[in-house]
Amino acid sequence: MQSLYPVLAAVAAYLLGSLSFAVIVSRAMGLNDPRTYGSGNPGATNVLRSGSKAAAIVTLLLDALKGWLPVFLVQAYGAPYGLEDGTVALVGLAAFLGHLYPVFFKFEGGKGVATAAGVLFGVHWALGLATLLTWAIIAFFFRYSSLASMVAAVFAPAYYLFGNQIAWYAEKPVVVALAVMALLLVWRHRENINRLVSGKESRLGQRK
Repeated sequence: MQSLYPVLAAVAAYLLGSLSFAVIVSRAMGLNDPRTYGSGNPGATNVLRSGSKAAAIVTLLLDALKGWLPVFLVQAYGAPYGLEDGTVALVGLAAFLGHLYPVFFKFEGGKGVATAAGVLFGVHWALGLATLLTWAIIAFFFRYSSLASMVAAVFAPAYYLFGNQIAWYAEKPVVVALAVMALLLVWRHRENINRLVSGKESRLGQRK
């Protein structure tokens, strides 16, 4: 039975990740479905384009929480059940995939930025903070959320490796999971990349 625990943990993480809070929060607050305006992406940045900062903040926090929670639970309570570093990587990636391809929303999800950030903070607060600062610096100077998100995602696995034996011991499964998340996040931003190249990408705070 114990051999099934990692699989069960991954399934639970995926189902949690499948909760599209951009849609849920927008409905609860009487806003338009974020998939029907702006970029059409069910994420906090697009919810912000509705004009409701409160809805965007709540969406951001909840999307991050669903990435952080499964990683935290496995790290804090998983050892007695044989859930170690491999399961940490597995549940983090599963929650991220849930956000990208949510079973509850016809597998049409967001780009995973906030959920990925939650996973990083779950792995270690310093890793999350370093990645968040990278996002903030790029966003401040260039005013493109998409560009900041992609740069931060690519740097995250490098930060994790850089912190080996300084703040944590880098584990191969976690490195692989972070790298896969970074690649998927960049892939999900492929339309943004085209708009960045053509100069048509919306800046932070700008309504489409």
